[in-house]
Amino acid sequence: MNHQLLATPKIIVDEPVRERSAMLDTAKISRDSPILSRLVNGRRLVYLDNAATSQKPGVVIDALKHYYEYYNANIHRGLHTLSEEATAAFEGVREKVRNFIDAASEREIIFTRNATEAINLVASSWGRNNLKEGDEIVISAMEHHSNFVPWQQLANEKGAKLRFLELTDDGQIDLALAQNVIGSKTKIVAITQMSNVLGTITPVAKLAQMAHAQGAVFLLDGAQGVAHLETSVRELDVDFLVFSFHKMLGPTGVGVLYGKEELLDKMPPLLFGGDMISSVHRERTKFNELPWKFEAGTPNIADVIASGAAIDYLSELGMNNIREHEIEITSYALKRLRELDDIKIYGPADAENKGGVISFNFADIHPHDLGQMLDEAGVAIRAGHHCCQPLMHDLGVSGTARASFYIYNSKDDIDVFISALKEAKKVFGHVSCR
Repeated sequence: MNHQLLATPKIIVDEPVRERSAMLDTAKISRDSPILSRLVNGRRLVYLDNAATSQKPGVVIDALKHYYEYYNANIHRGLHTLSEEATAAFEGVREKVRNFIDAASEREIIFTRNATEAINLVASSWGRNNLKEGDEIVISAMEHHSNFVPWQQLANEKGAKLRFLELTDDGQIDLALAQNVIGSKTKIVAITQMSNVLGTITPVAKLAQMAHAQGAVFLLDGAQGVAHLETSVRELDVDFLVFSFHKMLGPTGVGVLYGKEELLDKMPPLLFGGDMISSVHRERTKFNELPWKFEAGTPNIADVIASGAAIDYLSELGMNNIREHEIEITSYALKRLRELDDIKIYGPADAENKGGVISFNFADIHPHDLGQMLDEAGVAIRAGHHCCQPLMHDLGVSGTARASFYIYNSKDDIDVFISALKEAKKVFGHVSCR
């Protein structure tokens, strides 16, 4: 079947009025984000691509604007008022991050460009100094390329072996098999907190315990999880945690690496230059203390400060309330999707075991065609391999369509989404028969 359409057909669907969630006031939250009031193709925007990036509330946008308009200056090195204010605001966000993930010290919070850079920092700095030929790196079969390729390349470089935790039929990590994979040769276990394809929430504490029992360290990829789940690095006992702010209402270009202080202290810097030094002589350089020895050069000051506003916003809503809301919305979406014929849903069937992510294939419609058709109805989803090509191979598909939810999504959004899917099937059937 030829899935390339010369022109994307128009889809007309009914638009119910937004409802108030039992846990969150989605109507108010939607009004807080200016972009959610716009029209797409003449239709109200229904944004269901939150696993890729979230929309930004006005307070985050205002914080960014206020920095540039009021106290734009470089940090750490200036003695004038603007620099001192910028430094205080920037370092104040480090404390907010520490509190948000329950780290023991601000020294354990490193700002990066994104979660990908944070993983690469660990792989390059910790990995190159601790792995040798014959050692094993353990990841899962559902990792994003960002938590796959760095370890694959490190294994190739060091002569180490990359091993995989496999999945059960419903997309959960097989803990029985994990006991056989995480062994005496394991040096690091790097696992996603929540799958960006299947929505699977991993048993982090159990896996970290398995890793530590073998003397291995544990890295948690929280790119999907931290925005949706209350996360305590001390309760989970993870050695490293990475995440990005753009998936949790913040700006793009800001990520976080959390690491236990005793590990970070022993790791060499990845980048060299200004601000990561204590003193420089012709013959030698003394590196700065934590966390600054990993933050070379002028950082993304404005976006870090705006990320602090995102933390405040989420904290005011309450992470437990956010989780309850997503269980409610995801349960409703799964129920409505199962009403459709020819639907194939991947991952856990119970919303209690997954985040607000649903990957699916529908009828004979190619995911890319489906994404374009839904866009005509104002519904934004994602289509493709979602940077998880090994998982797509395991699933036996080239790609999926993916709807992902966040704090501003309501059951009414799901109804518009389902209506658009029904219309897409009608239109595609009509076009493909010509």
